[in-house]
Amino acid sequence: MYIIVVYDIADPKRGLKVLNYLRTKLIWVQNSVFEGEVTNSGFQEILFKLRNIIDSLKDSVIYYTFDSKNYTTRNVMGLNKNKIDNFI
Repeated sequence: MYIIVVYDIADPKRGLKVLNYLRTKLIWVQNSVFEGEVTNSGFQEILFKLRNIIDSLKDSVIYYTFDSKNYTTRNVMGLNKNKIDNFI
């Protein structure tokens, strides 16, 4: 499955924990945005870990799931902060 995760974390320390964790699992796209291919169990692991990091009364994590990257079209308007097209 292909996922996109965006987040807004109120506390900078929690925000750094989310950033560092997602860097180990997905590709950084730009500020607070990650994407990548994961297995179903990998996706469940990401959700579990994020639930344990965030404060659900103050923070927000939004994720989009796709059956495959083949069903997505990615376009960038303006500065492309991380050109993932070259990622191997």
